[in-house]
Amino acid sequence: MGVGGARARALVSYCGSVRQVFELKNRELAQIPGIGKQIVQNLNRQQAIRDAELEYEWVQKRDLDILFYTDPRFPSRLKHCEDAPVLLYGEGDMNLNQPTVVSIVGTRNHTSYGLGITELLVAGLKDYGALVVSGLAYGIDTIAHRCAVQEGLQTVGVLGHSLDRIYPASNERLVQDMQRNGGVLSEFDCGTKPDRENFPQRNRIVAGMADVTVVVETMVKGGSMITARMAASYNRDVVAFPGVIDAPFSSGCNHLIKTNQAALIESVDDLAYLMGWEKCSEKKGMSVNQKQLFLELEGLEKEIYDHLLTKKKETLDDLSLSLGVPVSKATSALLGLEFKGVIRSLPGKVYEIA
Repeated sequence: MGVGGARARALVSYCGSVRQVFELKNRELAQIPGIGKQIVQNLNRQQAIRDAELEYEWVQKRDLDILFYTDPRFPSRLKHCEDAPVLLYGEGDMNLNQPTVVSIVGTRNHTSYGLGITELLVAGLKDYGALVVSGLAYGIDTIAHRCAVQEGLQTVGVLGHSLDRIYPASNERLVQDMQRNGGVLSEFDCGTKPDRENFPQRNRIVAGMADVTVVVETMVKGGSMITARMAASYNRDVVAFPGVIDAPFSSGCNHLIKTNQAALIESVDDLAYLMGWEKCSEKKGMSVNQKQLFLELEGLEKEIYDHLLTKKKETLDDLSLSLGVPVSKATSALLGLEFKGVIRSLPGKVYEIA
């Protein structure tokens, strides 16, 4: 229809449903804030319906999954991003809203150092039951997906083209393995080629789906730097592994750390500490401390407490977005409140007043 994701969501929101978007008169659509007469005049709703019918035939033939942004299976973290797509195509067996989601990115021209780091990182993420997200590109992306498959972790590859092909073709077998516990996602219509301009667009989904983006190896002008900066713009945590100061493929990581755009980590334990994660084996034995009387809360703890008094229950991601703080800071404050017996955690990273 010639509108982006933000305007498409506005249309659906104001009209009440997708059907109403196609049934309302032009003058009614033109009154929607951010739309106006010019955009309405450029809309060709009949052509959009014909295109959708062709696309649906392709989806049915390939037995693909369609995730509209109102679908509860749509990545909830991504939904909060202003430039999020309104629709994703999926293939595989995926739970995109797991409690812990990690994006791992890096250079296509990895070194043995990058290979080793990625293998250790993904192996360590098994203790936290993380969903591993990456872009299925050569190098670090492919290593992250392959290691996740080997460790039995769910992993999702976000593509810079439509699902009627796999690029690079050498990853076709890997994708088959991923689809047993994860799979591939794309926002692109049938026939979209892996053109250069599609990959930065793909990167925003990689960044927006996750709690944290981990940069393993990259040059200062690498595509992973785009993903890292997008993640930061979404108020998500960004971490990077440092490298030798004159190593080309560590220059981007070192730059992110030096300019305070990423936190330095040396292991998965550092990452877990920063994010406030608990190992799967430890969650079962947790007990809630008795609430302290006459608490004097300050700063972020008080903001969270007052917010939960109003909302009753809130997920970690929604809390972080509502208060405008990184997930790591929100996690730290929530942990403090939990120790004081003020709040309690529920399954799925949901919190409520104790």
